[in-house]
Amino acid sequence: MNFNIEPISTQIEEALQQKIDTKTKPQGSLGKLETIALKIGKIQDTLSPALNKPAILVCAADHGITQEGISPFPQEVTFQMVMNFLGGGAAINVFTQQNNIELVLADTGVNFDFEKHPSLLDYKIAKGTKNFASEAAMTIAQCEQAMQNGAAITEKLHANGTNIIGFGEMGIGNTTAAAALLTAYTNIDAKDAAGAGTGLDEKGIAHKAEVIAKAIAKQGIPNSPLEILATYGGFEIATICGAMLKAAELKMIVMVDGFIVTAAFLAASKINVTIADYALFCHKSNEKGHALMLDHLNAEPILDLGMRLGEGTGNAVAYPVIKSAVQFLNNMSSFADAGVATEK
Repeated sequence: MNFNIEPISTQIEEALQQKIDTKTKPQGSLGKLETIALKIGKIQDTLSPALNKPAILVCAADHGITQEGISPFPQEVTFQMVMNFLGGGAAINVFTQQNNIELVLADTGVNFDFEKHPSLLDYKIAKGTKNFASEAAMTIAQCEQAMQNGAAITEKLHANGTNIIGFGEMGIGNTTAAAALLTAYTNIDAKDAAGAGTGLDEKGIAHKAEVIAKAIAKQGIPNSPLEILATYGGFEIATICGAMLKAAELKMIVMVDGFIVTAAFLAASKINVTIADYALFCHKSNEKGHALMLDHLNAEPILDLGMRLGEGTGNAVAYPVIKSAVQFLNNMSSFADAGVATEK
């Protein structure tokens, strides 16, 4: 599970900043768009970056931890929502279609036997993880296989011309897995990590936090990032983790979505810290633990719209902003080009 991620070049940074600063605007007046443009230019090591064939990979899987009553929705909703994705009726379908983003769907561990479908990749490891309240969610071998599957999906997209990729997820119980990963990786208290998920009330959130705290007290915190991911993660989270690491290795732009996808990124960053060079954090989720996760990663999200849907929707909604950053860098006139005076 070695990913050779090179730090992005800083040699072009001064020239990029000069290009940004000499556009026909007061310096810094495009705010985060300037920061995004600078980062993308550095990732691609060019003064004229391009966004080619954007894609969002949505991974679905079930979780044994649902046996602990941590979700107001039954596990069957996972496969039902996958069917909704395949039918084009979910929010992620609407937003990817709106913004001309390729939507890639993968079954990474749903507790359901899908018929073969041209729009659903079959990377099922098992029909859901084990209940991490009593045993590790998955074996090391399963975790590594999931990561390799994610890397393979990314490689195929890259070979087809994609240079910017985002990630989404579907899995009843996965906010509990993400909160457990946050606690295990950062030592943040389970009471602070656990949130409403799909709509828990205060009593439900307290129960979720208690389940996580008891699980970690029983299983402990393993020494390696991979073991932590295997113990408390999900098949979709591990698949996304591997896909992200491969994307960074291939020098692709990595769009990071909300709480669960950021948990996958958190795991990836513990495995190889250099992945941060390639990441754009698309939005701040309204899920309680996400702000703590972003703070730990020293990440500033592009959007804060109070969203907490998942599915990669934050990536899809933020993509036009990312596109705007590249557009102004490439197409906006400089003061010299426009003949606009820069001083009295």
